[in-house]
Amino acid sequence: MMSFLSAFSGLVLGILHGFDRLVFRGHLLKLSYREGMESFLCGNSVLLKDFNEHCIAQTERLIQASFAEAKRLDRPIQYLNSSQEAKDERALAIAAKDHIQEGLIAIFKCVEPCSTFYLHRNRQNKMLQIQPKFGQCSFLYRYAFHPVFGFMSARVQTWYPFAVQVCLNGREWLGRQLNQLGMAYKRRDNKFLWVQDFTRAQQLLDQQVQANWPEVLKDILKEVHPSHPELLGCKPMDYYWSVFQSEWASDIAFRSAADLGRLYPQWLRHAITNYSSTDVFRFLGRKLTPDGKIWTRFEGEIKSSLTRRKEGVRIKHWVDRNSIKMYDCDRVLRIETTINDPSDFHAFRPKQGGPEEDQAWRPLRKGVADLQRRAEASQAANERYATATAAVKDTTPLSVWTEPLCHRAPALGNNPQRKVRALHPLAAEDAALLTAVLDPKFTVNGLRNRDLVALLHNLPATTLDEKRRRSARVTRQIRMLRGHGILDKIPKTHRYLVTETARKALTALLAARNANADFLITNAA
Repeated sequence: MMSFLSAFSGLVLGILHGFDRLVFRGHLLKLSYREGMESFLCGNSVLLKDFNEHCIAQTERLIQASFAEAKRLDRPIQYLNSSQEAKDERALAIAAKDHIQEGLIAIFKCVEPCSTFYLHRNRQNKMLQIQPKFGQCSFLYRYAFHPVFGFMSARVQTWYPFAVQVCLNGREWLGRQLNQLGMAYKRRDNKFLWVQDFTRAQQLLDQQVQANWPEVLKDILKEVHPSHPELLGCKPMDYYWSVFQSEWASDIAFRSAADLGRLYPQWLRHAITNYSSTDVFRFLGRKLTPDGKIWTRFEGEIKSSLTRRKEGVRIKHWVDRNSIKMYDCDRVLRIETTINDPSDFHAFRPKQGGPEEDQAWRPLRKGVADLQRRAEASQAANERYATATAAVKDTTPLSVWTEPLCHRAPALGNNPQRKVRALHPLAAEDAALLTAVLDPKFTVNGLRNRDLVALLHNLPATTLDEKRRRSARVTRQIRMLRGHGILDKIPKTHRYLVTETARKALTALLAARNANADFLITNAA
């Protein structure tokens, strides 16, 4: 981040790097395959003919043990008809309604797809067998405000092999840590707009990475799955924990939302128009050929998208199942790397189960043992993206781009005498028009007449005549912008795209219009 800070040090309050969303999955490894399951049943004296009845009884024990706390505290236990329902939002709504700030919020039960076992009757040897299958069973979702980790959730499979999923948020955890220290901060959702001591807050985030995760998750398991390990009878075993998904976020807090708002649109446009597949490949830590190209043996997918969300406009890039994205929220710029498939990255480690001295660069594992290396790889990706963002500069004098816009220009058509008026970018009317056409949401698919009408008028037209007048006026404005070379028509459509040269010119003009006099005078030399 040093290059980014060097370029924008006067505008930045501080930077926080750390985990955002972390999803862990726990598995009983001996129950993950047929032979292990049969050995487990044999050790607990369960006959294969009694397998179904045994499973039903075990599921009921697990559910009753999980519901005990909710019943004792009189917290909701709700069945969800669809597994696609936004459970986080539902839980937060219940917490707000019941004024819950600590402890259990609610337990949800729903049916979801799962990997499990069933009893198979082999007709060839006329024997019963246990077979793995992909089916459905009930899952329990437990939502709570944990005293250490804040808002968190857990999912427990109620049928063999009793898989567990735990979802934490590093920023929620940081909020709890800052509260314990009595350190002041301003927060919006899971982003910190301001912290009294950014250095100390970063130290706390670094400590999260160093946590003894097997022990941390073992303690959480006692709360979310209270029937373990008694449920396993004579064959108790511990869960093996892996990281199903990790989000590592670099939050750059600006001194004002106006500073970020002035810079962010040009970063977005640069990212969507200039970052190639090779750039995205490199951002996410994939090696290129010696001549800087993607290896021909790569058969995966590389893609980018631009989306407007409630927290801001987001640019996101994928290489297969891993991604990196950038978006703004108030005065925080967030760059975030999400790892779903760690094998694309490497860790300097011995072979699994091999001698410690046999160290080499090997694929990153899903297990929590490689969580620290996962954090390092994610931070390196964020650094590469921030460096590319900080390099968005152009030394062309402003007059070279903007002077032609301030004179009349020939209108499109067969009449060479017909001209369109000059632009007045510093005037409010033209500035509003130019700001509208530069909206990042039009970068990919272009804009239409109706899009500009909606942006230039706060309220919808009340009559049909007024609607027509607005549309006709925007038509004339589009004609003017096309005459100045600002807009190009997309063939066989009613959409228009801003030309790349015009983007730079208009961004520079609008930035100069919004800059304060002291800033311009200071940098005049």
